[in-house]
Amino acid sequence: MRQSESSNRLRQRRINRSKSNTDNQAESLEGRRIVGLGKSHGPLAKTDLVAIHEAALELLEKTGLGDASPNIVKLVVAAGGNFDERGRLLFPKNLVEAALDGLRREITLYGRDSDNDMVLSAGAVFVGTGGASPMIFDAKLGKYRESKLLDIYDAARLVDRLKHIHFFSRPVVAGDISDARQLDLNTAFACFAGTKKHVFTSASSPSAVKDITTICYQIAGSKSAFFDKPFMSLNVNHVIPPLRFDPVSLDVMLEAIRGGIPVMVNCFGQMGASSPVTIAGCLAQTVAETLAGMVIAWLADPNAQAVFGPRPMVTDLRTGGIAGGSGEQALLTAAAIQMAHYYQLPSSTISGATDSKIPDAQSGYEKCLNIQKTVQAGANLITQACGVQAGLMGLSFEALVIDNEMLGNILRASNDVLVSTETIAMKSIEQVSLGVGHFLGEPETYARMHSDFLYPTTADRLSIEEWEEGGSLEIRDRASDRVKVILDTHHPSYIDKVSEKKLREKLPILLPQDISL
Repeated sequence: MRQSESSNRLRQRRINRSKSNTDNQAESLEGRRIVGLGKSHGPLAKTDLVAIHEAALELLEKTGLGDASPNIVKLVVAAGGNFDERGRLLFPKNLVEAALDGLRREITLYGRDSDNDMVLSAGAVFVGTGGASPMIFDAKLGKYRESKLLDIYDAARLVDRLKHIHFFSRPVVAGDISDARQLDLNTAFACFAGTKKHVFTSASSPSAVKDITTICYQIAGSKSAFFDKPFMSLNVNHVIPPLRFDPVSLDVMLEAIRGGIPVMVNCFGQMGASSPVTIAGCLAQTVAETLAGMVIAWLADPNAQAVFGPRPMVTDLRTGGIAGGSGEQALLTAAAIQMAHYYQLPSSTISGATDSKIPDAQSGYEKCLNIQKTVQAGANLITQACGVQAGLMGLSFEALVIDNEMLGNILRASNDVLVSTETIAMKSIEQVSLGVGHFLGEPETYARMHSDFLYPTTADRLSIEEWEEGGSLEIRDRASDRVKVILDTHHPSYIDKVSEKKLREKLPILLPQDISL
């Protein structure tokens, strides 16, 4: 009986302490940015890495890539490449190896404040949004609707308050803008207006890139200031698998490099559709396609900030759609990141592309399975890691909140355990064992309660009784509440009024001027 009373007292003490320290949660890991520590774990043996590399080199040298524009042909041929009678641009082994030797090994992607800087060094893992979803789940309507420009701004300011989402890559397409150039520049503007985190976006033409650099230079204060600390990167899908260039995308990449914009050299192949049905074959083709883009970036500017972005996706062969939440996808992505480590290049990939339409149990297990594996593999940048649903076709604000918490825990679990005389705590073990018999009252327990633990805000840790008394809320209910609080209260003005006025005079900015009100 006494033991039961003691347990109850301890439990009550824990509850009281938790309640009394609600205001101190900002001191805990919840209020800090947790960077993942990747270990380059993956399914490929060293001999496998070499085999994939050699296969990729052979593809580049003998098969090459089609549909290269004259300016790209000229650039590569001048460096020792070949353009054969089949219309294929060939990359000799020595050219690829020269590029691999010369490409930058470490890149810093800057936020608009230093707290949001991301150093893409070996082992550092950052997670963020991404995609080009045409739909957004409207919680008020209880169904999907076409995404609009305002949704991009709302998503940006929501992510701005979600600590474990490190960067903002535009997650939806503004369906209310039909002109491609206007779409590109307004997407960028909406992103910059809503968050200080590093922004990723895309461009459909070199002229759109120039519009985006106009915005960036104005916000930065000058062209040179942006070159020093670029706070935006461009996603470039430079190939159309299998082994064909997208000439316009390559022109976009070259213009971005000239404009001081870091580029994500991305390659999307679908295993069994636009790449071989085997993981090894898909990897060989994907690596070859990605390397081709990296070589061109290096030839355009040896100091180009280019990120190796293999993003192969698994196809559900029953439907032809992607199976982004599958175990095969986890294997494929981890192996692709192993190749990035093999080349010692900064890396980017997709992980978290659940096929579930809402943030439910399926969404949770598919995202966690894949993202955990990708973090362990040591991807520098993981896009589409939060918010995206329906096989990359939809975005959920509630999922952004839930996934933020999931990502915090995944990143926390990826970090090393600190082992020292202090953390082994021999003296404390002895004292407590010979004394009160529990560690709840120890000063270190109380101190580390705030410094070492990540406490959930949407996940439930209440007792059954407390949960029922609180209305038996599900995680989506709590997430929806937090979305409402953030969007009702957080109206940032991250583009100063002078810059905004100048940009509206130069460019067709469509985001309403009173958007922060």
